[in-house]
Amino acid sequence: MPAVETVAGPVDVAALGRTLMHEHVFVLSAEHVQNHGAGAWWDEDERVEDAAVQLRELTARGITAIADPTVWGLGRHIPRIQRVAREVPGLAIIVATGIYTYNDLPFQYMHRGPGTILDGPEPMVRDFVRDLTEGIGDTGVRAAFLKCAVDEPGFTPGIERILRAVAAAHRETGAPVTVHTASANHSGRRVVEILGKEGVDLSKVVIGHAGDSNDLDYLMELADSGAILGMDRFGLDVANPTPERVATVAALCERGYADRMVLSHDTSCYIDWFGPDPEALRPLLPNWNFRHISDDVLPALLEKGVTEAQIDQMLVQNPKRYFTTAK
Repeated sequence: MPAVETVAGPVDVAALGRTLMHEHVFVLSAEHVQNHGAGAWWDEDERVEDAAVQLRELTARGITAIADPTVWGLGRHIPRIQRVAREVPGLAIIVATGIYTYNDLPFQYMHRGPGTILDGPEPMVRDFVRDLTEGIGDTGVRAAFLKCAVDEPGFTPGIERILRAVAAAHRETGAPVTVHTASANHSGRRVVEILGKEGVDLSKVVIGHAGDSNDLDYLMELADSGAILGMDRFGLDVANPTPERVATVAALCERGYADRMVLSHDTSCYIDWFGPDPEALRPLLPNWNFRHISDDVLPALLEKGVTEAQIDQMLVQNPKRYFTTAK
């Protein structure tokens, strides 16, 4: 069987087992940590150990792999993830390449590439392909998938350029793609259109955060394109409460779409977006943790008539198919 790259090296895709397809170990700004966290609210050793404790909650529940789409813009730092991975040997951590922004390109790409002041080939494609084929920096770790984002601002020039660069890297390597989308404006529809025209295999595309929507017509339209629905924010109840998310997944399973959905939480071991206190969000989002799907969501799905075979499809078979590449 083909292998998928993980932080600890290549793993046979058949051995991945139950996989959560959109989880973050750390969401951090390096500049924030270096300038305001060191010696104040950030202790590297403490946070690495705490992350390992949280991720062991997954392995204790039979989850054996996570896809971590933390890329440029979310604070990807592979040496830190390698440390965590060594502490959780029963969990395969699969990392990504790409850029996460809702508006403009990072300045490091803005002035190079087609149509810019310096013109020339698209530098993002070169860098994404290097991450996928040679490794990220000098870590020896290869990314296994591509990640970009389209949120409320929509398809700005910078966002379209990133999306097309991701498509080009996919064409060159066969690497699958995950796109963060805003379900409120149905941005997944345009994502599918652009990627399809760019020659991307839509069966290798996860429409991230599709599960924020309960609009079955919209979701079935995306799935009918061949794309995979990211039902991947369980516990983020401010965006869509768990009972509604469960009902939507159950309804789609009943309609025959279990083979085009993946499950996850989109949570993290530590995120600096909401201040230095990792417990600050707990009272507002008590279920936004790595235990929620195993402890609460899967039993609720079974009560709604979802079968064990359909759960296996969403947690095992669909991730396995996504990470099985022809190249």
